[in-house]
Amino acid sequence: MIFFTATVLPLICTPGPDMLFVASQALSGGASAGLRSTAGVCLGYVVHSALAALGVAAIIAASPMLFEALRWLGVAYMIYLAFQLMRSAMKAGQLTLSAVSANRQLRRGFLTAFLNPKGMMIYFAVLPQFMQHGGSIPLQVLILSAIFIALCGTVYMSLSLGIAAVGRNGGFSDCRRRWVEGTAGAFLIVAAGRLAAI
Repeated sequence: MIFFTATVLPLICTPGPDMLFVASQALSGGASAGLRSTAGVCLGYVVHSALAALGVAAIIAASPMLFEALRWLGVAYMIYLAFQLMRSAMKAGQLTLSAVSANRQLRRGFLTAFLNPKGMMIYFAVLPQFMQHGGSIPLQVLILSAIFIALCGTVYMSLSLGIAAVGRNGGFSDCRRRWVEGTAGAFLIVAAGRLAAI
């Protein structure tokens, strides 16, 4: 368990679609928006966990056509999120993403995690390396998944609260907010491009 934690924690802390989305929501809508987005992300990984425990992840990994379809769906969704961020960054004084309802923040967080290629790779490639063939595979998947989801929740909750605290203290001017959102959108475009080029 310690080795698994040491392996996935750096991956979780590496900026990706999940982290950028949660950060943008916390920046635009405060801690509550960031926490709702975090809950959505965790729900997305709960579904990944259930699919992995049922063996569906192995089927997807063994089917190049299905995996490619999911990969391109992830690319498209990342580009959509990037567009939303960059559109907000171009509007002075308007925090477009803060207008997103609680349900939509939860839903978008869910989709961001569910379609996140980095998350898929953790379930397809990393998690199986830490499973013992002598024990119950579904149980091991659920235990390792619970650790991964708990780490995601802890990291993204801390990020949300930290960004919200800085915002409350006047740390984010409109200019800085636009710069952060534009940069996050650009990173998502780059990530989508790298995924598309695989």
